Amino acid sequence: MDSVSGVGVLDKAVEVLQAIRSGGPLGLADLQQATGLPRATAHRLAVALEDHGLVRRDGAGRFCLGLELIALGRSAADGFPITELARPVLIELRDVTGESVQLFVREDDQRRCVVSLQSPHGLRWIVPEGARLPLGVGSAGRLLAGGAAQAWVQSVEEREPGVASVSAPVLDASGGVLAAVSISGPVERLSRQPGKRFGPAVVAAADRLSTLVAGSMSSQRQPA
Repeated sequence: MDSVSGVGVLDKAVEVLQAIRSGGPLGLADLQQATGLPRATAHRLAVALEDHGLVRRDGAGRFCLGLELIALGRSAADGFPITELARPVLIELRDVTGESVQLFVREDDQRRCVVSLQSPHGLRWIVPEGARLPLGVGSAGRLLAGGAAQAWVQSVEEREPGVASVSAPVLDASGGVLAAVSISGPVERLSRQPGKRFGPAVVAAADRLSTLVAGSMSSQRQPA
């Protein structure tokens, strides 16, 4: 695998965690296949991660994600409250539009999906929570790459054939872009002009979330 951080052992350990997240629980042979690491390396890293509580084993001896990750995830969410503020707003948007809804934030030269709600339709577009996608492609990618020049941005089959999306920015008090609220789904339902159909609803949700975030930040600055 290519080094991401420049610290090879760390990158390999994260590769083990990502493989278990995607396909787990995994036996050693499956873990080796999923990561492409030598068998001894995959085993050594998995056992080391187990020692730290980041990996555990099920009754069959397969490697699973460890319970320490729950505590880490809760701490991360507490330090990034926009996800909890966003969820009720995004549930309402999903219910109103009937389409899959996501919240993306910029992370270096990529975007990460921090909230993802699936459409009730059988034919739908699914973005897993935690997935990292490129900037500059897709409505959320272009919005996060270029700022909030428009109320909404639409895309049709930019990143994946047959998929359309609409995104609107969540802004901070100074007008900076904190996140992108998106809906996505098959072109057959969203059409080739998805912004005309869903743009106002996405903008309304993003504006509501901007207000909630501003209120949360204001309350945090109030003296005790």
